Amino acid sequence: MFRGLTVAGMLLVNNPGSWGAIYPPLEHATWNGWTPTDLIFPFFLFIVGITTHLSLAARRARGDDDGALVRQIVKRGLLIILFGLLLAAFPFTPLTRITEMRFPGVLQRIGLAYLCGGLLTLRTSLKQQVAIVAVLLFGYWFAMTLIPVPGRGLGALLLDDPSASLAAYIDRAVFGAHLWRSSKTWDPEGLLSTVPAVGTVILGVIAGRWIASPRPLSERLVAQFAVGSLCMMVGLMWHWAFPINKSLWTSSYVLFTAGMGAVALATCTWLIDVLGITWWTRPFRWFGMNPMIAFVGSGMMARLIYSVITVPHGGEQAPIQRVIYDNFYASWLAPRNASLLFAVTFVLLWAGILGVLHRKRIFFKV
Repeated sequence: MFRGLTVAGMLLVNNPGSWGAIYPPLEHATWNGWTPTDLIFPFFLFIVGITTHLSLAARRARGDDDGALVRQIVKRGLLIILFGLLLAAFPFTPLTRITEMRFPGVLQRIGLAYLCGGLLTLRTSLKQQVAIVAVLLFGYWFAMTLIPVPGRGLGALLLDDPSASLAAYIDRAVFGAHLWRSSKTWDPEGLLSTVPAVGTVILGVIAGRWIASPRPLSERLVAQFAVGSLCMMVGLMWHWAFPINKSLWTSSYVLFTAGMGAVALATCTWLIDVLGITWWTRPFRWFGMNPMIAFVGSGMMARLIYSVITVPHGGEQAPIQRVIYDNFYASWLAPRNASLLFAVTFVLLWAGILGVLHRKRIFFKV
């Protein structure tokens, strides 16, 4: 259910009626800082870590050896990356769509972070996993602040300039022009900033170990609330030296969002498993049982209606999304309300699609 809540939130913020009319909580922070929207992606990676531990533990209990588990991790990670590249290339024509497409992306980061996180935690103890996270987060902090960026200066002095950081320099060196179209000089899912994202996955693995422990549920929940709150506090304190920043996936951002994820999941568990309040969970379980279909399918639909499929409108060819939005939403609502209602409609449409798949027991698992 928590994964489905996260996926539904991702669809909500990714598909507004108008990008020029969005309520502030549904926008990413301009640079440093955070909004509720900036929690969605790290929540999903945190959940990836939790399910990685639960899945591998179950397979090991069934008798799978380390070789089989490694093959499963590599296969799943590469497939997620492949789906991300296919989504970036969709609708595959003309040829320039492929030759000029963006190489980094959300699914690419999820696949790579899962692949690295799964392999790093496969045979490591809890202490070793904590040590790995520390190395990743402190190493990234030191690299971003202490290593001089060629032609620009010391990294610590460049963190407020999106195109000047070490991460941006590496993105341009590795991917060239195949970066996020809105920036062209850096990428929010770039290569170097994926390193701390692996830390987000490993923190999820650590949380999964605790969730799967045989301790009483009340004890597990208390610890989740306590440790999650502590991570949030440490992340906020780290923000003074290394600002919370989703695009750079800073170390402070990793700790803060993982702590928030632990608290949010504990809250859901308390509501559902302790108090028994479940009437609101069904649509989110639909999203949570088919996250890949929800993400890839909605991404393809969005690409089609926002840019590919055009119809006559106002004396010109306009995307069908704009026509629908202008006629059925913007014509009678204030801009922000119209944009929000369109996004809600998009989420409800996919809830209906996934509900049908759920009733037919159709689930796509990588």
